[in-house]
Amino acid sequence: LLVLGFADSLAAQNLDLAHLRDTVGVILDAAVRDSVFPGAIAVVGTRDGVLLERTAGHLDWGPSPAPNASTLWDLASLTKVVALTTAIMQLTERGLIELDAPVARYLPQFTGAGKERVTLRHLLTHSSGLPAWRPFYQEAPTADSVLALVFATPLDTVPGARMVYSDLGAILLGQIVVRVSGEPFDRYVQTRILTPLGMRDTQFRPPRALWGRVAPTEVDTVWRKRHLRGEVHDENAYALGGVSSHAGLFSTARDLTRFARMLLRGGALDGAAIVAPQTIAAFTRVQNPALSQRALGWETPDGKNSGGHLLSSPAFGHTGFTGTSLWIDPESNLFILLLSNRVNPTRERTGIAAVRVALVDAVLSVVGRGAAQPPPDASGRRGLQHREKPWSRPALRSPTPRPTSKTEEAPR
Repeated sequence: LLVLGFADSLAAQNLDLAHLRDTVGVILDAAVRDSVFPGAIAVVGTRDGVLLERTAGHLDWGPSPAPNASTLWDLASLTKVVALTTAIMQLTERGLIELDAPVARYLPQFTGAGKERVTLRHLLTHSSGLPAWRPFYQEAPTADSVLALVFATPLDTVPGARMVYSDLGAILLGQIVVRVSGEPFDRYVQTRILTPLGMRDTQFRPPRALWGRVAPTEVDTVWRKRHLRGEVHDENAYALGGVSSHAGLFSTARDLTRFARMLLRGGALDGAAIVAPQTIAAFTRVQNPALSQRALGWETPDGKNSGGHLLSSPAFGHTGFTGTSLWIDPESNLFILLLSNRVNPTRERTGIAAVRVALVDAVLSVVGRGAAQPPPDASGRRGLQHREKPWSRPALRSPTPRPTSKTEEAPR
C-alpha cells in the first residue's frame, strides 16, 4: 500500500521495493517455518506512508485466517510507549506533572524506605530501584488490592543506582496519569491519543464481537486454563481488569502505522497535534549513558537490543513480550513495525529476538540511511519537515514461580 504520489518519489530515489519485500518475506517466512510464531505482519514506512506491508503464516497453528492490516494483536509492553509514554508527554507539556518531582507528590500512598527519592524520571528510565516484576495476580484478588501491593512493594536498590526494567514503575506512572487527569487510564488514552489520531481499532478489552480478528496468544495451562484470545496475555494486567499502563492494549498494523507516522512528523498527523516535536526529542534522548541507553519511556539502539546494528543514533523503539516491536528512525525517515503472537502456544518459544534484529538490519541494508527521505521542499531542504526542529534532542525541563518475569529482551 502506498500513499498517492508517494510511489513516484520513491522510484526517483531508486528504492527497490520489490527487493525490500522479498527480503522481509524471507525473514518472516523462515520464522514461521522455525515455529517462532504462527503468524506476523511487518510494516515499513516513512512519515508520508507505507513502503512495505508483508504478512506471513496464519493467526493460529491450526486452520485459521492469514494476518492482515486489521488483525488485532496483543501489544504487551508496546502499551508502555503508545499509551503511557505519550500520556506522560502530554501531561508534562501541559505543566501538570514535573519529571524530577518525587512520585509521592502525586501518589501519597507510595511510601517506604527510600521511596521519597524516587522521581518520575526514575520510573521512565527504569532506574527507580523497584523490582522488575511480582506475581500480583497470585497475591491479590481485586484490582484495588493489586494496586495496594504495587504501592507497598519495597525498593530493591537505591534510586538511580542501576537500570532494572520494571513493570511496577509503569503501573505507578499510569496511576499518576489517572490521578492528575482525573480520568480512568483507558478513557484518557482514548480521548487524548487514539481518537484524535484516528486509531479506530486500538483499545483495551476488545469486545467478544471482535475476537475473530484477534491473534490468539498463549495456551494458559496454569492459571486461566484456556487458550487466550481477546483477553490480555499479561497476568498482572488481567488482574487489574484488563486495563493497565504496562500492558493490555490491542491494536492493528494500520493503527500503529498512523502512530509511527505521527512521531516521524513531529507529533502531528492529519491535523491532529498529539505532542510537540521538542517533547518527542527530549523523551527519546538517552538520559544517563553511564547507566543505560534508556530514554524516557523509550529505549534506543545499543547494538545488543532489538534495534539491530544499523539504526541511526536518534532512533528509538520498544518491544512487547507477545512478539511485538516498533522502531522509529527520524534520521532515516523510517519506521519498522513487527506484530506477531510468538507466545502461541507457549511463552517458552524462542527466536523472536533474532527475528527482530534480522528485520531491522535487513530493512536498513536495503533502504539505506536517508534513502527514504521525501523530496526537497521549496527551499531545497530535505528531511522530516517537522513542525519545529525536534531532533537536536534538547533536555526537557519540567515546568516550574511461573517463569513470567517479563524483563526486557527475555525474550521480548
